[in-house]
Amino acid sequence: MKPKLLRLLRTAGPLLLGVLLIWYSIGSATPLEREILWEHIRMANPIWIGISLFCGVLSHLSRAYRWKYLLEPMGYRPRLANSFMAVMGGYLANYGVPRSGEVLRGATLSTYEDVPFDKAIGTIVSERIADLVMLLLILGFGMIIQTDDLLAYITGGNLNPLTGILVLLVLIVIGILGLVVIKRSNLAVAKKIRSFAKGILEGMRSILRMEKKAAFIFHTVFIWLMYMAMFYVVKFTIPETAELSMAGIMAAFIVGSVAISTTNGGIGVYPIAIGAVLLLFGINKQAGEAFGWILWGSQTLMVIVLGGLSLLLLPVFNQRK
Repeated sequence: MKPKLLRLLRTAGPLLLGVLLIWYSIGSATPLEREILWEHIRMANPIWIGISLFCGVLSHLSRAYRWKYLLEPMGYRPRLANSFMAVMGGYLANYGVPRSGEVLRGATLSTYEDVPFDKAIGTIVSERIADLVMLLLILGFGMIIQTDDLLAYITGGNLNPLTGILVLLVLIVIGILGLVVIKRSNLAVAKKIRSFAKGILEGMRSILRMEKKAAFIFHTVFIWLMYMAMFYVVKFTIPETAELSMAGIMAAFIVGSVAISTTNGGIGVYPIAIGAVLLLFGINKQAGEAFGWILWGSQTLMVIVLGGLSLLLLPVFNQRK
């Protein structure tokens, strides 16, 4: 397959998948189901949507501010306005080309704050490591608060613990063999993987070199608390989800965090994934998907507005530099 065609598929493929999922979801619903879904969205309480958006903005501001703790040890002190606009511009870029936001974000800081591009990208890798740790901690907490359900599932004969341990051991062996092959192989793919792994290790070292680790950790926790808060308050926009348990919120939040990376900004996938998870907690499909659409739609609109303004204002703001 030609390289240009491959690039086109990587760029347009996720967006096309999202559009197809929307078409399938709406097309497979009955007229009554579509009417109920739209009614849930139309009647959503705007006050709670506003609170959700406020929490989202706070998380993005905190992310922009946290960035400085990774740059300061290297001698760079970017202005908060530039960091924030770089973050929002990067989020907007991800809706067009998946994962292009990180590149644009690094390039923006390189252009307007004279931070070398490779160092800017390295700090973004460090951030992703910290965020991955937080997501894993939330996943662990979500499993803890649902321990009774998991134990009931296992003791009910639905899952054999020995089978689970055997599968885990097999995966560990496969992982070790894969690492050995990648380390010794001269294939281009293996070299790229080794290079990526090296970047991750360098990012981890930059976190360890920070002087203000406590402040970095505080902002990391605050960012994810705001993510959870903007997710949690949306449940009050729909009567059917107002009494949703914390276990349901955690499960939907974790699945949504994964789903949002499968297409451009989670288009199509996010609401469907949220609706599917909430079905397990007694929320009907229309209310669950409305929850997903309200959250995804409001946050997407915020990114479009703030990201678009950021890209427009960056050169204007930096003329005064």
